[in-house]
Amino acid sequence: MSRRYRGFGLIELMIAITLGLIVVLGITQIFVAAKATYLSQDRAAGMQEDARFILSKMVQEIRMVGMFGCLTTSAIDTSAAANFAAIAITPITWNSVSNTLTLVTADIGGNGGKPTWTILSDCRNTATAVRDAGVPAAGQVAFPLRQQIYAFRNNRITVTSGKGPAAGLVSNVRTFHVSFGVARSATDIAVSSYSSHPTDPATIRSVRLQMTLYDPSGQVADQQYSVVAALRNRLL
Repeated sequence: MSRRYRGFGLIELMIAITLGLIVVLGITQIFVAAKATYLSQDRAAGMQEDARFILSKMVQEIRMVGMFGCLTTSAIDTSAAANFAAIAITPITWNSVSNTLTLVTADIGGNGGKPTWTILSDCRNTATAVRDAGVPAAGQVAFPLRQQIYAFRNNRITVTSGKGPAAGLVSNVRTFHVSFGVARSATDIAVSSYSSHPTDPATIRSVRLQMTLYDPSGQVADQQYSVVAALRNRLL
């Protein structure tokens, strides 16, 4: 009496294994593509965070450029801080050769450490500029000022007050450019054109910052960022 055996043959088994490998390879490719997408998006998000950090910091300080207390600049006695007189005339400058942006801004809140200068004023008749921190007399108000020097070198943007070593803010910077929105005259308000080297600081009304960040791994295309900050204080 013969027996009949039922089961899978060799050919059927090989077909099943092949189909299984195809499915596994397909799923693996999906996971690899998803991981690559996640990494590229994560790097792009990191670049955006770097740009948001540096640009928001610079915009906040640019808006306070030229705020030298409650009296006009011409009313400030600079004999106690001789070097302040020249800087007060041009409290914001961009050197396209050395790629440095120099700002003289109000140190609001006094949380930035030791100021570069302090304006002591009674907000009516007198104002005096002194080096470092100043102690206001009775009836006076102290306005601390800080000099910030941003430099773009070796694909990095750094900042220093001019007294100590520069602190790195953001890396992987391909380009950094500054231009100024200028009015036709010192009395006009509207911006008529943009220039990297305005002839009269009193005509500056806004500052445009342009920056390009790159991904060192090459997985994300270069990201360009641009922002315009209006000056709150006339440079007069």
